[in-house]
Amino acid sequence: MSRMTLSENVHWEVSRDGVVLRRGSAKNLVTQVGDQMYAERGAAVASPPATPTGMKLGTGSTSVSKAGAGAALTTYLANSHLAFDATYPQSLLSGSARRITYICTFGPGKATTVSPITEAVIVNSALSDATSAAADTVARCLIVGVGSKGAGETLTVTWTHDLMGS
Repeated sequence: MSRMTLSENVHWEVSRDGVVLRRGSAKNLVTQVGDQMYAERGAAVASPPATPTGMKLGTGSTSVSKAGAGAALTTYLANSHLAFDATYPQSLLSGSARRITYICTFGPGKATTVSPITEAVIVNSALSDATSAAADTVARCLIVGVGSKGAGETLTVTWTHDLMGS
């Protein structure tokens, strides 16, 4: 029997004037909506979930889960809704996996906060300056070490989803 697995990671970097101040990584979880989106779009099933539109950031700490409260942004950070960078998402073959990469660059003045940024989501809804429901969340992660983001800093968040057959 053949199985399909999905491996996922998030890498982030905070910089100022091109100098990296801090960086890190986290594991993310593709939600039930994300699983459904990848599977149903690939199978051309009628009315699959919408494709991802961008990312949002937050300051919450609810444990990540496939569905329910942990599958949605817990505490939305104002002005942190952002469409993917111009050439993303991208798809490429990485070893034997099909890698889908999403990148958002939150430049100076975007997602500025004195509170630590602790969560991020990929959403498939309109990018309004508000939280998103679990029904609109493709993937979510808790991130440690980003800290606050000053007005002159840039935060780049890169997500990779590797789809692998076994």
